[in-house]
Amino acid sequence: MRASRAPLFAVPVIVAALVAGPAVTVRAQQTPVAPPEGLYYLQSATTGLNAAATGGRVAQHRPRGNSDHQQWWLHAGGDAYTLENTDSPGQCLGRTGDSPGLVACGGDGAGWDLAGAGPDRYALKDPGADRYLTVAPSGDTYADALALGPDGDLARWYLTPLVAPKSPLPPESLRTLDQVTFLTAHNAYANGVDGGFAPPIVNLFPNQNRGLDQQLAEGVRGFMLDIHQTPDGAILCHDSCTLVSRPVALWVDLRRIVEFLRQHRTEIVTVFLEDYVAPDVLRAELARVPDLAGLLLRPDVEGVRQRGWPTLGELRQRDKRLLIFTDHSRADDESAGLTRDSFGVMYQRDWTVENFWSMGPGVGGSDWSCYSRWYGGGVNIPLTRTEPGFRPLFVMNHFRDVPVPPTITTDNGKLADRAERFCEPAARKKPNFLAVDRYDLGDPGSAVDLLNTYRYAGMIARRAGSPG
Repeated sequence: MRASRAPLFAVPVIVAALVAGPAVTVRAQQTPVAPPEGLYYLQSATTGLNAAATGGRVAQHRPRGNSDHQQWWLHAGGDAYTLENTDSPGQCLGRTGDSPGLVACGGDGAGWDLAGAGPDRYALKDPGADRYLTVAPSGDTYADALALGPDGDLARWYLTPLVAPKSPLPPESLRTLDQVTFLTAHNAYANGVDGGFAPPIVNLFPNQNRGLDQQLAEGVRGFMLDIHQTPDGAILCHDSCTLVSRPVALWVDLRRIVEFLRQHRTEIVTVFLEDYVAPDVLRAELARVPDLAGLLLRPDVEGVRQRGWPTLGELRQRDKRLLIFTDHSRADDESAGLTRDSFGVMYQRDWTVENFWSMGPGVGGSDWSCYSRWYGGGVNIPLTRTEPGFRPLFVMNHFRDVPVPPTITTDNGKLADRAERFCEPAARKKPNFLAVDRYDLGDPGSAVDLLNTYRYAGMIARRAGSPG
């Protein structure tokens, strides 16, 4: 299943004097919404992918921090703006004939008109023609190469600062759910303590090595669980439950969580289900756990999409301290005649964004790029997704295909760095769930602690009556 958390460190804010990089020329329209000069990622509001210099062309690539030629200097000069690529000084994002490309920053085709085009969004227009920098449809996704085309949604861009804009968090009880970060155990059930989770060979590679009760006691507050359907109901296991010795049923782990919440009245827990069971089977599992239904937070019936997420204080006061998500398809459930949200299990794609789950194999180099798990195959939910009044929760996966302890220790030690330098800019929001293998290795808790010292100040969805 999913990800990890580890210590973060802040990226220095004073970088302008160190980089004499390329710029993109954008026509300066005297507008109060124009961003200040500085270093930015140029992100498509449609895909969440970044404009990157690649040879003499410009294409959208997966966000990859300070690598892959994705950073741009925004310069305002006279009546134009330019975007200069930091890896190619003097080369700007401009126009070569009918296509975007790298051009000399002082030459023709480098300047753009830059205009606000919605909350935090901009349009880059050719000053000499009615055409805009845009992404282009290609099959069921979008082409890598950028294009010049008509104005519209595909021509909307974010200028995301390299260093996350931060502001102080409110007092703990006044923090909304989307302002908080939780330590999350990827495949929390695959621990070799509570029971079997895979056939014998795979059992040699547990994602965790402590049972669920100990995970709860040690501060884990997000739990990723894979469930498969068997004659005995919803069982926790990898891929197939065949040959699993001592399998554990979902309701058993849910009962552990509910008992913990009853004993610890201020704690809040989230469960993520990688879900391969029929909706009636899942409903029956939940019904076996006393008091579970009363604890469930139901954002679908509480106006979260209109008002934003509730505060921690509100959740505690109302005793709504358990949130359950499924990655199952709503469309499939509708065709089956029973939706999971009808009994309190929320569809994850409605309420969260999530980066692709794997950083690579168990050993060797890691892929730290941060891009949506739900992009392609007719699905497009960018990490940057937001709505008026509502910001999805951000699940940040930080783990590999195979949990190898030495690799995990190294990766978890870099969790904070990846979160702040790679994933926060990619999502334009702070991770709410840092999902890791072996949370006992590499001190991922320090990354959680660091993220819980500030609020990402960009694109903050306001709740009715809240200060922002």
